[in-house]
Amino acid sequence: MMQTYRLVKEAKMIKTDDFSSVFNFRKRISTEHLALHYQANNLQRARLGLVVGKKTAKLAVSRNYMRRVLREFFRLQQHEICHADLIVRVQKKFGKSEFNRIKQEFNGLMVKLNQRLSAPSMKNEEPKRLVKSDE
Repeated sequence: MMQTYRLVKEAKMIKTDDFSSVFNFRKRISTEHLALHYQANNLQRARLGLVVGKKTAKLAVSRNYMRRVLREFFRLQQHEICHADLIVRVQKKFGKSEFNRIKQEFNGLMVKLNQRLSAPSMKNEEPKRLVKSDE
């Protein structure tokens, strides 16, 4: 079967409940410009949600540009990403001049995400360490 690179409706997170469950799961990977909140899902694909607040960029044009760029990066890599719900939150404004840097950050986030979600032994160890440090 040939892979299609369309960003289908099922690959988008839209509902508030979906966003809330990912934020409440409290797993995050950050870079200078982006924060990736994630939660594994039982679907056969990765899903993307984007958060670009007015605090980050006042102009809608800037926020829309950032959303468009991030959506495109996801679209091109959607088949290499583990099945998870992802929320990419922009922490620092970026424009056309930082395009390559943002692309590197996004690719780095996806590599880290795949490492974390595909390593079954680490999933079992992390909660144990957290419980020990809290006691």
